[in-house]
Amino acid sequence: MTNCTELRNKIDSSGISITFLADKCKVSREYFYRKLNGEVEFKQSEISILQETLHLTQAERDNIFFAK
Repeated sequence: MTNCTELRNKIDSSGISITFLADKCKVSREYFYRKLNGEVEFKQSEISILQETLHLTQAERDNIFFAK
């Protein structure tokens, strides 16, 4: 389960737009918002792209995408 609040905080503090991130993940902005709202899970490839783009540490990645 994705820690949506923490992911939104990281995106907001990065200054990177949702549209840019959606394009990087090769999904529509609307579909990215569904993922961001926890309606749909992120794929492993998308997690890797977001980790690199948002400069997340492994601990931050794990806290966001593999939270229990």
